[in-house]
Amino acid sequence: MTHPVILGFDTSGHHCAAALRWGDDTVAYVQEDMAKGQAERLMPLLQELLDKEGFGWADLDAIAVGIGPGNFTGIRIGVSAARGLALGLGIPAIGISSFELLRGAHSTSDHSCQWVSLPAPRETNYVQQFEGGKPNAGPIHLTVSAEGIDGFRLAGATKIIGDNAGDLCALLSLHQQSEHPAFHDQSIAEIPQTLVRIATDKFNAGTTDAPAPLYVRAADAASPRDAPPTILP
Repeated sequence: MTHPVILGFDTSGHHCAAALRWGDDTVAYVQEDMAKGQAERLMPLLQELLDKEGFGWADLDAIAVGIGPGNFTGIRIGVSAARGLALGLGIPAIGISSFELLRGAHSTSDHSCQWVSLPAPRETNYVQQFEGGKPNAGPIHLTVSAEGIDGFRLAGATKIIGDNAGDLCALLSLHQQSEHPAFHDQSIAEIPQTLVRIATDKFNAGTTDAPAPLYVRAADAASPRDAPPTILP
């Protein structure tokens, strides 16, 4: 296994987070909480991190970025920056979803069938199935209530990780076992460190498709009522 130099960052939530990984799995990271201003802060933050650790942009082997789901504008900021940097530097950009981040922060060795659950607007959830440590289906949007889960059954699940995991398990009649618990209510921890660790594994496996925003559901913004103006030649 090689040890590439990878710079990763995430602006999909109320933060601006970045990490640099190199050598024998050495990681330097920074995370600043902010509700807005990621667009203005991101590039200076990355430059500060590189300068602090004695690296230049030309030293990088890949760029990694969080692709969501999360904040609509924040995801676009991060993905646009990653694609632009990758193009300018002539290196790959690697997208890491919030589902992968949550699962990676929770466990790196459990390869059973799992569902990873993220909070979504209006007390709903985004969920995605993982098997063998990798997603095997696209994410879906669920409404969870005392009556059930939108008539949907998370078939084959042996464990649920993340937001509302306990309620999801109860509704699915998954039984808690002391040795192998059926659910873990957990949020994403160590965002930048987990991001570059997963990106390193993807880089070494040759999985470096260009990142794209992962929204799961459409934005709440309504389309304008007026027709767009005519652009004259």
